[in-house]
Amino acid sequence: MSVKSRYVTADELERMPEGDERVELVKGVLVKEPPAGYIHGGIAGSILAALHAYVHNRKLGVVYAADTGFILSHNPDTVRAPDTAYVSFERVAQQKRKKGFFVGAPDLAVEVISPDDTIKEVDAKVADYLNAGAKQVWVFYPETRTAAVYRSLGEVEMLEYPDTLNGGDILPGFELPLSEVFE
Repeated sequence: MSVKSRYVTADELERMPEGDERVELVKGVLVKEPPAGYIHGGIAGSILAALHAYVHNRKLGVVYAADTGFILSHNPDTVRAPDTAYVSFERVAQQKRKKGFFVGAPDLAVEVISPDDTIKEVDAKVADYLNAGAKQVWVFYPETRTAAVYRSLGEVEMLEYPDTLNGGDILPGFELPLSEVFE
């Protein structure tokens, strides 16, 4: 006799007690995200601080930390939690939910790659964000001190240390030297 596994929904994930590990929901399946190492955390913190200062000073929107869930798709549900995210005030105001996960992709999703992340996992996250409507996805690679800026799955800009990343259309005038990220 076979046992049919049941998908988890975003609503069920929201009601789950917090455990020792962060989890994401990928096509209805819980995926453990172990705590990040200190290098990963330092890089993510630098990016978050730079984005927050820029966005806050210009009153553009909200910058979210790593534990913020974004519902990217339904049936089966996918909920991702980027290392950092930005959403314009216009899109924040459109949220019908007053608590819980953000419905939809952030305008910008930022991922910092950990040593155990696989190319397949990273590509899946990038595709999930872009397919759900993210305008950009930034992926930082600490080991090679490089970054990828995805504007679509077919439009990727690769940056190398000490290049400067710019915010493009979603954050005009924003600049982040990779030398500040990978110090």
